Amino acid sequence: MPVRFADAVDVDGNAHAARRHVNCWRVVEHEQHAREARVTRHQVLTDVPERLAVVRKAVADELPCGLRYVDDSRRGYTRKRSRGGFVYFDTRGKRIDGEREIRRIRALAIPPAYTDVWICPDARGHLQATGRDARGRKQYRYHPEWRATRDADKYERLLAFGAALPKLRACVERDLALDGMPRNKVLATVVRLLDTTLIRIGSEEYARDNRSYGLTTLRKRHLTVSPKGLRFRFRGKSGIEHDVAVSDPRVARIMKRCMDLPGQELFQYLDADGTRHVVDSADVNDYLREATGAEFTAKDYRTWAGSVFALAALRKLEWATVTEARSQLVSTIKAVSQLLRNTPAVCRKCYVHPAIIAAFEAGELAAAMGISRRRGLKSDEAALVMFLGKYAKPVVKRAA
Repeated sequence: MPVRFADAVDVDGNAHAARRHVNCWRVVEHEQHAREARVTRHQVLTDVPERLAVVRKAVADELPCGLRYVDDSRRGYTRKRSRGGFVYFDTRGKRIDGEREIRRIRALAIPPAYTDVWICPDARGHLQATGRDARGRKQYRYHPEWRATRDADKYERLLAFGAALPKLRACVERDLALDGMPRNKVLATVVRLLDTTLIRIGSEEYARDNRSYGLTTLRKRHLTVSPKGLRFRFRGKSGIEHDVAVSDPRVARIMKRCMDLPGQELFQYLDADGTRHVVDSADVNDYLREATGAEFTAKDYRTWAGSVFALAALRKLEWATVTEARSQLVSTIKAVSQLLRNTPAVCRKCYVHPAIIAAFEAGELAAAMGISRRRGLKSDEAALVMFLGKYAKPVVKRAA
């Protein structure tokens, strides 16, 4: 039986333990996603109010000042179609007529096609609305301040992630050479693929409800092994079809052994007793913490790669007019979106460090760059570390 996210705390049951779950929750975009995912190595408290208080306090510590933690399990506003669009009803079923509240709801821009719409009755709730799209996938609308805080935190960690990457890659290299199919060997394989393919980590909820997959939720049917290497073919988030070829002999040998294990899940490991365990996103993030000693997650790889690629492309470009600069920027962001298999708008907002864009638009990017070499990093990665060292301050939480 899956353990709810809000039910899981470490044996000590303290707020710090809960924050580790907040870290896992970030990887799958929201606590509602992780709530139904499997969470291992934790004890379930029997006192419901106590365990909820622990997790909610930890989440509240992450919120910007003035925002409140909410989830759509509590009663919220609803909507019904009318001749002019929609009418809205409060938690008691009474129609909402206040112009200010209606403006707030309409500003959320909830698509008309969404069903099972839940709207937060609190204007300061960090989650403002949820609903199901035409394909039945659950979608979320967050408070702008919450999104801004999360994006800022993500970018502030980027320099520290670059500094930790050589150590992490060395750890992965050692673990790939382990005998058998132990936990760290299989997790190192997933991390190597994160690093080289930039495939999303995956969420059990998305796999179950939306039939969309990421690395940890891939099934054996999604992989073809041939003498030429590996080929992953699957539908990812937002219905995007993936066709990813991998040429890595060591990883290929491990993947062949994964394919030989029973079960449909692709990534499994064997413990000391020979018991099979399926890998999930929480396992991967635990591995990243153990390897780096810091609170990095699988999502940091995509932010890192998007920023590395954008900097490498933009630093080579020159422009004479603002129009030319904008055109070059649009083309670069489009290329990043193809690399990450996402939309250009999302890539610009979520996967390219804003300091890179600002420096390019100001015509200062080329002047800011020099030659940089760092062991364990590619030249373009070393360039990003040098750039961020001048323009960004590293902020990262140490792992427990």
